[in-house]
Amino acid sequence: MKAALALAAALAAACLSAPVSAQKSYGPGVSDTEIKIGNTMPYSGPASPLSITGRVISAYFDEINEKGGVGGRKLNLISLDDAFSPPKTMEAARRLVEGDGVAFIFATMGTAPSSAIAK
Repeated sequence: MKAALALAAALAAACLSAPVSAQKSYGPGVSDTEIKIGNTMPYSGPASPLSITGRVISAYFDEINEKGGVGGRKLNLISLDDAFSPPKTMEAARRLVEGDGVAFIFATMGTAPSSAIAK
């Protein structure tokens, strides 16, 4: 009994004296240095004049990155052309999430494209 108690005490002391390190755990698209953000815009097609929104967002993210990013992380905007077509939006969103591994999709243009990927 004394040997078992001594062994338990030794194990407890060893566990308590070991350095405790928290493992960093981020979701997809987030690392210590960057946050990947996905976006679809109508860079071509009938609604292409609305693509200025995508260029403005990109310029704003560049400005944020020049100032050090967000919490030391750079914003990496991956913006794809969906031609304002819901099927193309679905294809682009799938590529952004499954292929590029973005953290989230931000500022999709239009009701129909946004509704196509809402689920």
